[in-house]
Amino acid sequence: MKFTLNIWRQRGADDTGRLVTYEATSVSSDMSFLEMLDGVNQRLILAGEEPVAFEHDCREGICGSCSLVINGVPHGPERGITTCQLYMRRFSDGATITIEPWRARAFPIIRDLVVDRSALDRVIRAGGYISVNTGGAVDGNALLIGKEQAELAMDAASCIGCGACVAACKNASAMLFVAAKVSHLGVLPQGKPERARRVTAMVEAMEREEFGTCGNQYECEAVCPKSISVRFIAMLNREYLQAGFAESGKPVNADMAHAEPG
Repeated sequence: MKFTLNIWRQRGADDTGRLVTYEATSVSSDMSFLEMLDGVNQRLILAGEEPVAFEHDCREGICGSCSLVINGVPHGPERGITTCQLYMRRFSDGATITIEPWRARAFPIIRDLVVDRSALDRVIRAGGYISVNTGGAVDGNALLIGKEQAELAMDAASCIGCGACVAACKNASAMLFVAAKVSHLGVLPQGKPERARRVTAMVEAMEREEFGTCGNQYECEAVCPKSISVRFIAMLNREYLQAGFAESGKPVNADMAHAEPG
């Protein structure tokens, strides 16, 4: 198989950037998308040219670092997978593929297809944890948690923080990411004592990082590699409003009370 690749090249945040066309030849249909890019880079290096910078780590759909927008879709045309799990058999032989980085104010481009996603880490540091001393390890069954509650928490906790939801949203909103992080702790008894402080701190951190607002168009759910539901955004909104009422008798920020996803 062979492909024509239009790849975004940019030396840094201050560079203008442009799409550059490359040819990918002798591509096996069983190659992953990243393996195909490895082959392109190998030929560029042998030709004395600068290889394309792109992120990768586990290549098993766990770390979320393989952040590419492929033909306008974060992580590519398949649903429920990361870029490293996308195989070239998904594309027609001879196809033209456009590859770009995440596009968001909060994700400045470092080089080529690599963006700085540390804004997500700062949102987590604002409150995405349980700040209690655990002491000695207790028996796993000492605190009983219902099956439905545990499964809901696990669904939210499956978020790998890749940022695809931000890249897909026309407003570059991080609501699905923040909602997943808030929800997976808030629904469990261990996280409930800090739930009001947590949601307020994380939403305020999200706003400081200049992520956009939720447009309720569900692009985030459509591209999430872990298929996290937008219902967690509804849970986030309720948590945030309840935290505001508990503190001052009125919502902290009435703008957050937009229509909930259904």
